[in-house]
Amino acid sequence: MPKIEVNVVAEILKKNQLDPKLLRQVIEEMNLAAQPDPGDEEKPPAVKKQFVVLASDPENRLPKHDFVAWILQIPEEDSVATTQERIFRGAYDFNASKKGRLHPAKTVGEALEHVPAKFFKEAEVWVKNKVPVLVLRTDNEIPKAPK
Repeated sequence: MPKIEVNVVAEILKKNQLDPKLLRQVIEEMNLAAQPDPGDEEKPPAVKKQFVVLASDPENRLPKHDFVAWILQIPEEDSVATTQERIFRGAYDFNASKKGRLHPAKTVGEALEHVPAKFFKEAEVWVKNKVPVLVLRTDNEIPKAPK
């Protein structure tokens, strides 16, 4: 529906010799209707976020070099030890499909990045990020603030 400015409508009504009292009332109502709603204010663009895995390592057992990880979900009542088997099962199912035979997943990273979610859903594992994220180490201590 085309939008017409209130001034244009007022000029059209004046040309058609509308009663001045009625003209004023109609223009006031149109001005009220044309005012923007306070809830329609433009919002700033959303900040892009990324996942980070923070690993607690108070005994310095993890390697000093950077390594990557993926964020996954499995059913709450199941053991986390079954996670890799679930990934393997989803990758096997994908590799058995037509697209998987053309471009098979050969590593866990390739599987998590390229295998469609429906294959992992059948294996009851949900990949939260297809791109690996950096893992940060912490000694799990908060240093005392200098006074």
